[in-house]
Amino acid sequence: MENDRTAWLSRPPREELSRKLGIAAWILSAAVLLLVVVMQQVRLPLPDGWTTDFLPPFHAAVNAAGAVVLVFGFIFVKTGNIRLHRAMMVTAMGLSVLFLLSYVGYHITNDPTRYPADAPMRGLYLTLLLTHIVFAAVSLPFILFTFISGWTNRFSAHRRLARWVFPMWLYVAVTGPVCYLMLRPYY
Repeated sequence: MENDRTAWLSRPPREELSRKLGIAAWILSAAVLLLVVVMQQVRLPLPDGWTTDFLPPFHAAVNAAGAVVLVFGFIFVKTGNIRLHRAMMVTAMGLSVLFLLSYVGYHITNDPTRYPADAPMRGLYLTLLLTHIVFAAVSLPFILFTFISGWTNRFSAHRRLARWVFPMWLYVAVTGPVCYLMLRPYY
């Protein structure tokens, strides 16, 4: 494993690619923010006979799978297995894209489900939901920058970012399914 780590760390940084991908990360982050705003304002009708009822549990499952993949990625990097770490991070990014596209598709075709005002766990639910949303929004560009820095062999920047981005991303991946389970009786 040490040879694997040494081989990866000896790769030269690709600064120009990193700059280009960084610009793309800011554009993508802005586009996602705009998309989230639009999905709050727009409702598109589904064709007759179509339903998206299966999507909320699917979103929770994708988030939970993302959390598991992130933990394995962390374990692999700590044990020096960079190839598996990288595979886990690519998988986590793929799961995040799948989640985001599906989530937007669901919320652009459905009214939001509200947690009842008189429900006993409302305060806890709203706290988890608010922190989940804030961390998801704040972490998105930094997740992209962390991924880009690893992908372009800028390993010191990657480590520096990952130390605080990883816990936020993991928190978002765990609290998503928790919020779903708390809201599930009200769908």
